[in-house]
Amino acid sequence: MHGLHIRLPKNFVLEERLERYAAAIEPNPYGWRGLWAAACRRSDAAPFREVRLDLGCGRGGFTVEAARREPDVLFIGMDSEPICIAYAAQVGCESGLSNVVFVPGSAMRITEMFAEGELACIYLNFPTPFPRKKDSGKRTVNFERLMDYRHVLAPGGQVRLRTDSQPLFDFALTQLSIAGYEPVWTSRDARADRPDDPTSEYEVKLGGKGARVCAYVATPGEEPRDPHQTAEMSLAAYIPQDLGTYDGYAPHGMEATIQNLRNRAAKTGGDWSSGVTI
Repeated sequence: MHGLHIRLPKNFVLEERLERYAAAIEPNPYGWRGLWAAACRRSDAAPFREVRLDLGCGRGGFTVEAARREPDVLFIGMDSEPICIAYAAQVGCESGLSNVVFVPGSAMRITEMFAEGELACIYLNFPTPFPRKKDSGKRTVNFERLMDYRHVLAPGGQVRLRTDSQPLFDFALTQLSIAGYEPVWTSRDARADRPDDPTSEYEVKLGGKGARVCAYVATPGEEPRDPHQTAEMSLAAYIPQDLGTYDGYAPHGMEATIQNLRNRAAKTGGDWSSGVTI
């Protein structure tokens, strides 16, 4: 998830927060591979019907709200930032829900944390766009990551992306075809099309600034025999020639990229795309 600046309260001590809300944190998630649905249940309850992963859960608002709506499903919120885990665990503990847990980790090791077919759904809510070509390997929507997701998704399992970044969304659509996924639903105004879906702190904050959410739901189709990257990797390649599209709102994490293109356009008489390598 791309980071909005988190204002820490005075005297915030990360270690103390992690200890205080440890009941909602699994510090060694790799030890539960293949066991999540049964191991996380209450002692007097049946295993969870299915397991879903909120990958890049941020402060946990979406994870907890989704868990509240489906108490027979286990929701796992994962984030690589310890501060996010601390905040998410607090939300989880205060919710009183028994079907939500938070874990430290990243998409790069997802097959080490979950067994074949263990997940029913992977949510990618507002992932970091990493607009520059040299950083593109870090994107959680790349076909390499989608190929990893195939192994941990159950038959008919889904990947669900939400982003305020139109360039990242258009890039992400190219990756679905490379990895052999079939789009079930796409939208360039997801909140209008599905107003009752759970929301996250990011969506609320960015929506207040004018963001429009692009989204897809996709499921793995036939596995490609020899997948390889064919898409343009710089997100600048997916920005419309008319930069006026972004006069009201520039996607979070891409403000500097768009400003650089505006400066290029000013120097070239309006054509910023010639020879762009951002």
